[in-house]
Amino acid sequence: MALRLVQVNFKARDDAALGRFWAEALGWGVSSEGPGVTNLEPEGFVWPDPAGFYIDMVTVPDPETVKYRAHLELATASAAHQAELVARLKELGATPADVGQGDVPWTALTDPEGNVFRVLEPREIYRDTGPIAAVVVDCADPRALARFWGEAVDLTLHEVSGDHALLRSAEGVGSYLELRRTSDVTTVRNRVHLDLLPYPVDDKEAEVARLRALGATSADVGQGEVPWTVLADPEGNEFCVLGRG
Repeated sequence: MALRLVQVNFKARDDAALGRFWAEALGWGVSSEGPGVTNLEPEGFVWPDPAGFYIDMVTVPDPETVKYRAHLELATASAAHQAELVARLKELGATPADVGQGDVPWTALTDPEGNVFRVLEPREIYRDTGPIAAVVVDCADPRALARFWGEAVDLTLHEVSGDHALLRSAEGVGSYLELRRTSDVTTVRNRVHLDLLPYPVDDKEAEVARLRALGATSADVGQGEVPWTVLADPEGNEFCVLGRG
């Protein structure tokens, strides 16, 4: 197995503006590999360090038409830290979100482009993840989808039930991937998706073939001629296998 979960990709109306919000929110650095793309990296890490986690913002037409099926959850170290972080995020332009959560210890917000995310209360499991505790993907069957992702990528399964599955890199570093059961699973394109990196990168075609054998399918999100390959997992969540540009 030679695939690593390295980053999430946001479809944006304005990649630079959205990138500035998230860079200030996370305390990360900003760069750009070209027009319409903003890259965020944690300070002190060099991409694709498995202990780090990365975000790409890419400007696309009409990002509002795609589904919020994946979201970020942010870690905090104490109740005071959680309150301070929520207040600072609101000052940066985040707004409260009602996702039907009721009385819960975490706070739901949206970024300036309407992407929902959560600021979690302190949890021991996330004490060493950095600011992004987990990337959460909605699904109908966490157990089945965990089997796919556990075989597809260099991830170790930490928890699994009928309601959720929690995976993390085999090195035990970085953010978690959580597969969370929901009754409202749609099949439209996602606004936030995962990017996978083969290592070595020249193994991309072999890795794509292996993923298809595991149940991944080809996906067309209007990508055209690009060095990466767009696939979907067995529940229709798009992801990209990166290649050499």
